Amino acid sequence: MEQKLYFKDYNEALKQNKLLGLKCRACGTITIPPKMACRQCGSPDMQVTEVKTDGKIVTFTTIFVGAEGRENEVPYTVVIVELEEGPWLMGNLEGIDPKAASIELIGKKVKMSTKVFPGDKYSPGETASPVFSLVN
Repeated sequence: MEQKLYFKDYNEALKQNKLLGLKCRACGTITIPPKMACRQCGSPDMQVTEVKTDGKIVTFTTIFVGAEGRENEVPYTVVIVELEEGPWLMGNLEGIDPKAASIELIGKKVKMSTKVFPGDKYSPGETASPVFSLVN
């Protein structure tokens, strides 16, 4: 089985505010982040595609206890977003007070951008992560 999209390339695209996924040629499902096989049907026949970054919030949580080395970044809100093209993606929600996050966030439209985080003792170096902002 051939790897179509390596995480390194996915991460580099994120740093340029591009979201890459793998579109299954068998069923049309888009898989994000990159995997060896389709998340829906298991087919390895996939092609790299750029994915639109608009979506809506499906669920969220607010983090009050930071990970080691990031204790001073709390609180922050993490959302799971259903993108317009189908896949679900997790990322931080910016532009709101995390302490005020409430059930009203569910279903709100968002747009993705990215933020680059420095590496730590558990990672191989800096990495880009999706971040979302509410759209009016």
